[in-house]
Amino acid sequence: MRRLEGKSAIVTGSARGIGRAFAEAYIREGATVAIADINLEAAERTAAEIGPGAYAVPLDVTDQASIDVAITAVEKKAGGLDILINNAALFDAAPIVEISRASYDRLFTVNVAGTLFMLQAAAKSMIARGKGGRIINMASQAGRRGEALVGVYCATKAAVISLTQSAGLDLIKHRINVNAIAPGVVDGEHWDHVDALFARYENRPLGEKKRLVGESVPYGRMGRAEDLTGMAVFLASSEAEYIVAQTYNVDGGQWMS
Repeated sequence: MRRLEGKSAIVTGSARGIGRAFAEAYIREGATVAIADINLEAAERTAAEIGPGAYAVPLDVTDQASIDVAITAVEKKAGGLDILINNAALFDAAPIVEISRASYDRLFTVNVAGTLFMLQAAAKSMIARGKGGRIINMASQAGRRGEALVGVYCATKAAVISLTQSAGLDLIKHRINVNAIAPGVVDGEHWDHVDALFARYENRPLGEKKRLVGESVPYGRMGRAEDLTGMAVFLASSEAEYIVAQTYNVDGGQWMS
């Protein structure tokens, strides 16, 4: 039997990249999945490509009304919500003396407030339904330590780890398990942006930072979105029922905790 048979999930920021990989894995394991993304056209295209069981939902995690509408849409479409993956996030980099308030506000609004209030709305829906649930937040190895050029992003992911702990302890009485995944460096189109920022601030040629970080991973390469899906399926399954408020490193050995 598939591990998520009959379950209903919503994955934020899932029109592409890691979020899409999660959605595809959940579909394979028997869940129905809301492809929730600020780009509705891309979400609809992704849902169509994934096939039956996937459907698109517009979502802006910075807008409470949008969050509420998305949760209601899942309730109506699937009869309730069992699983949330808080995947939507932004990245930026700058030396401490060059960090702008606009960048700070944007990253904290999406990465922290977006995670919190999406989690809150999902939890309210799960509590009202009375069947428990699973909430999986996307943290990062950047939340485990500081990085000279990535102060704000690191701070947001540290906040996600802390929020996962607090929410996990609070919501388990409703049989809602809250946990997180902390990836390392994961290849994908977003890395063009990351690499360009490091090229600018570290005076490197384009592509060099990506090559160096890949070589530094003990496993021997950068991660791929598919490397994260096993943990995402496990944490959403009945096998993880006794796991509460934890953040799991899935990073090829980059960080040990």
